[in-house]
Amino acid sequence: MDMKDCLYCGNKEKLDSLMIYIADLGVSKLYLFKEQTYYGRCVMAYNKHAVELTELSDEEASLFIKDMQRVGKAINKAVNPAKVNYGMFSDTLPHLHVHIVPKQKDGYSFGGTFDMNVNPPKYLSDDEYKEIIEKIKASL
Repeated sequence: MDMKDCLYCGNKEKLDSLMIYIADLGVSKLYLFKEQTYYGRCVMAYNKHAVELTELSDEEASLFIKDMQRVGKAINKAVNPAKVNYGMFSDTLPHLHVHIVPKQKDGYSFGGTFDMNVNPPKYLSDDEYKEIIEKIKASL
């Protein structure tokens, strides 16, 4: 794979159309997913190109999981969900990343797996994006 085609390594224009950068973590970068049916939904991407968690050394994998735990705790503080779902798929996007998805009891698809592509999608205003990003950052 040419790294310029990888969403997280070189396709900044597409990345920026889908997500808003929040912060650098230990071994990953955190983004707010622009589609916000699940308020506070984030994506955490490994900061080097890898496709599978199994490609990482034990230490790198441990640090990646530690980042994921840190984000989960921050999202819990920021939006107080009933449950946080974690999804690592990468079937069509070959880069190690995880969707971190807060779900509310009376919210969309509670009790089942979260939908990757909700129709119709829910987008926020610039001020609303800024507000949730600030809440997450304050809790990291």
